[in-house]
Amino acid sequence: MKFKRLIVGALALGLTLGATGCGTRGGATTDADAAGDNSGALIGIAMPTKTSERWIKDGTAIQASLEKLGYKTTLEYADDKIPQQVQQVSNMITKGAKVLIIASIDGTALSDQLDDAAKAGIKVIAYDRLINGNANVDYYTTFDNEKVGVDQAASLLTGLGILDEAGKDTGKTGPFNVELFAGSPDDNNATFFYDGAMKTLKKYIDNGTVVVKSGQTGFTQIATLRWDPATAQKRMQNLIASTYSSGGAKVDGILSPYDGISIGIISALEASGYASDALPVITGQDAEAASVKSIIAGQQYSTIYKDTRKLGDQAVAMADDLLKGKTPEVNDTTSYNNKIKVVPTFLLQPVVVTKANYSKELIDSGYYTADELK
Repeated sequence: MKFKRLIVGALALGLTLGATGCGTRGGATTDADAAGDNSGALIGIAMPTKTSERWIKDGTAIQASLEKLGYKTTLEYADDKIPQQVQQVSNMITKGAKVLIIASIDGTALSDQLDDAAKAGIKVIAYDRLINGNANVDYYTTFDNEKVGVDQAASLLTGLGILDEAGKDTGKTGPFNVELFAGSPDDNNATFFYDGAMKTLKKYIDNGTVVVKSGQTGFTQIATLRWDPATAQKRMQNLIASTYSSGGAKVDGILSPYDGISIGIISALEASGYASDALPVITGQDAEAASVKSIIAGQQYSTIYKDTRKLGDQAVAMADDLLKGKTPEVNDTTSYNNKIKVVPTFLLQPVVVTKANYSKELIDSGYYTADELK
């Protein structure tokens, strides 16, 4: 990924980063760094799990790109186990990594490791999930997470016919029975998704167009620990049994924050007698192949496509800049406060994918081949 570089003098070190929406990149920090003393340096890549195909893709792509630039890498997956990720990051520090790229499991569990990294002069890039409660998070790269939630809710409303394709009210008043799911409470992104979605849905819940029949709307009520599909499936089964088992009431739509959760929800619905060709409007995220196939088949309605190739490229560019004495490019210096500091961030934009545009967005862009979605 190529970025325009601004060559500035030594006085630029005293300048603050630019405002949100204005990408910035500075000059050399030290003569040693500028001289290329970090060529061939070790970079640690910590990913949360292999249970989601996107983390496997992200980790291997980042590793390959960094090695192509001549860096050494160590890539670890933590099986969604916090102590395992803590130990893996500690080992990366012990091995002498110069930069850590971390997609955390729990955004508050790595403070000791981040302190150790800072003492050793190791820079830390939070990858897609913000690391909270520690000042030693140097940069963050992610997608516009509140917009992800907005887009998920808007696509749900479009699928229900409340909004048209341009996002305008159609005049339909329902009422439509909708149930809500959220992500893992230990993932900072989950609250951004939730906040964006609820801001979008609030008007329609307040005026009765959307009815959350279970009454479960609070984040802690609808959160799904570790984004686990089985947990979501069990909750959906319980919702059907407790709220939709009598009187002929049906679920019309489900806000799901992630494709794996969507798969669990679909399994629960089908086991409860919903026909696979007459499922509620169900959202998702990450454009995982199984869910895209489900969208093509008319089961899941939408997913949020986040081109993780671009996200990985941005993390690689940040690490490369840091090791070459450059200030990485950012375009947001206000939104992501980790409760200790506002972390300089590079945001990318998500895209809503449905049956109508999956080919253009996913196949034409080379993210998938047509055969991979058959």
